[in-house]
Amino acid sequence: MAHLNRRHLLAGLGGSVALPWIPPWATPAMAASSAAERLAALERAGKLPGLHALLISKGGQLVLEHYGEGEDEGWNRPLGKVVFGPDVQHDLRSISKSIVGLAYGVALAEGRVPPPDAKLYGQFPEYADLAAQPGRDRITIRHVLSMTFGFEWDELIVPYGDPRNSETAMESAPDRYRFILERPIASEPGVKWTYCGGATALLGRLIARGTGEALPAWCRRVLFDPLGFGPSDWSLGDDGEPRAASGARLLPRDLVKIGQLMLANGNWNGKSVVPADWVKRVTTPVVPTRPGRDYGYQWYMGDFATAPPLHWYGGVGWGGQYLYVIPARDLVVLIHCGNYQRPVKEQTAVMLALMKEIVLPGFT
Repeated sequence: MAHLNRRHLLAGLGGSVALPWIPPWATPAMAASSAAERLAALERAGKLPGLHALLISKGGQLVLEHYGEGEDEGWNRPLGKVVFGPDVQHDLRSISKSIVGLAYGVALAEGRVPPPDAKLYGQFPEYADLAAQPGRDRITIRHVLSMTFGFEWDELIVPYGDPRNSETAMESAPDRYRFILERPIASEPGVKWTYCGGATALLGRLIARGTGEALPAWCRRVLFDPLGFGPSDWSLGDDGEPRAASGARLLPRDLVKIGQLMLANGNWNGKSVVPADWVKRVTTPVVPTRPGRDYGYQWYMGDFATAPPLHWYGGVGWGGQYLYVIPARDLVVLIHCGNYQRPVKEQTAVMLALMKEIVLPGFT
């Protein structure tokens, strides 16, 4: 398949390429949308700073593939200037959480991990001193999956890298799992959503313990290999534990496959990879995170402000990583950016420009 990278799009400004360029396999509706022309216009206007990749799949087929170039970094690891393409891995950051959510469902179907209604501290007998503290007996795996276990945890106000940031503190703790499980209880379990990478770390630990495989190896065997993924990576902490909440690196096309898998109710090439009931469960709202956005089991969901509203579910990661699944349009949208050092508002602005001006009006 041909690729829309930044150089190809901008070449048309000098007259060497006629824009808009529409893939020959595009439907008339997509051809009329002039998606490539509008994407180039957004870049010329400076509305897409840090954009590394935009991939759009419709009906299970990749219909738009754009790659840029720019500064990138792995998990706290500068990579310098990178020319992106289909064979270049990219950090998922917190989209990793959604991958772990699916991997947990596969392990659950095999009876290897505790069900959602199981008591959390009963799965960690090595921390019996914590389990004995008042209130902790009410916390279940369901609360971990939905980030509603009521712990005192701050990843959203204090910047990453600051030792007061809970994920940063977890990474530097001598025992990350004790650090998570000993957090003070700030609210009744099941009532309030608190963004917590520690929740995903616990899920990763339960997967490893129940399956006898490290989290990256389990994900590779039950998710990545069945979907025909290329190379992948998973960042490890100084303690050797995989950073379950934010450490995955995948090829862009492979992350799109995760969205396509979800649209197919967990099936791939006629075989069940993730149980259909678990796909439904992870994308069913449990708790609101803010007006217009809900959280299920490690997956977000909401409605785009279209007329009528258009439902989506997906994953979101720091720096401008987005995986959107839009069932009503049979669409999967992947956005990768390198805006790790930019304010959240600026990270979001790139996504909004792409969704409002490229995806939603152009791919019906």
